[in-house]
Amino acid sequence: MTAPAFDPNTEPFNPSKVLSFDLETTSANPFEARIVTSALVHIDSEGAHPRELLADPGVEIPEEAAKVHGITTEHAREHGQPHEEVLATTVETIQQAWRDGYTLIVFNAAYDLTVLRQLTGNFVVDGPVYDPFVMDKALDPYRKGKRTLSDLCAEYNVRIDNAHEATSDALAAARIAWMQAKKRFSAEISTKTLNELMEFQTVRYFELQTSFKNYLLGQGKNAETVNTSWPMQG
Repeated sequence: MTAPAFDPNTEPFNPSKVLSFDLETTSANPFEARIVTSALVHIDSEGAHPRELLADPGVEIPEEAAKVHGITTEHAREHGQPHEEVLATTVETIQQAWRDGYTLIVFNAAYDLTVLRQLTGNFVVDGPVYDPFVMDKALDPYRKGKRTLSDLCAEYNVRIDNAHEATSDALAAARIAWMQAKKRFSAEISTKTLNELMEFQTVRYFELQTSFKNYLLGQGKNAETVNTSWPMQG
């Protein structure tokens, strides 16, 4: 018997059936970044199945970026796959995961997915995305302090093995998502379908970022770089 088709209009978020994704890149600006490493971690009932791809980005890796993720231009050129191959494999893996009924977990998706869009020119989100960063802000908007991945690992008491190493970051994001779903969801959020949860994240991100933008403007500061679009920048 053929299994029923996966339907994000009826299915809730299942943190035990996800593809957790993370990029380390050449730039903090998603509109100029190229891939250095791409982590793709399938998580299912049998555990985590990590895969990490090292790319030769085809450009010099700036010193400030290398200090973050630890990969130099020389190392990437010697050991990395061609950039276009890593990009194509990354996109196809994400698209196949969506076809197979997986939810894509991306911490600060508006960065990583925008990188994929600007590198391919045509990447689209056609499956469910869960962003632990956005969900944390939505679930606890008034908590003081930073909300980096390491900060949220401390907040949710989950392990991060090596911050800014792509696979470690992807695994940590998945652990945070699991803790959010199991420990922090209200009854209302728990009953949302995946498409409803996508809409919830999109709206809350817009509201929170708009509020931040207005705050900066009220302080006489430049707010031009504040993005309000999720899961990709406009």
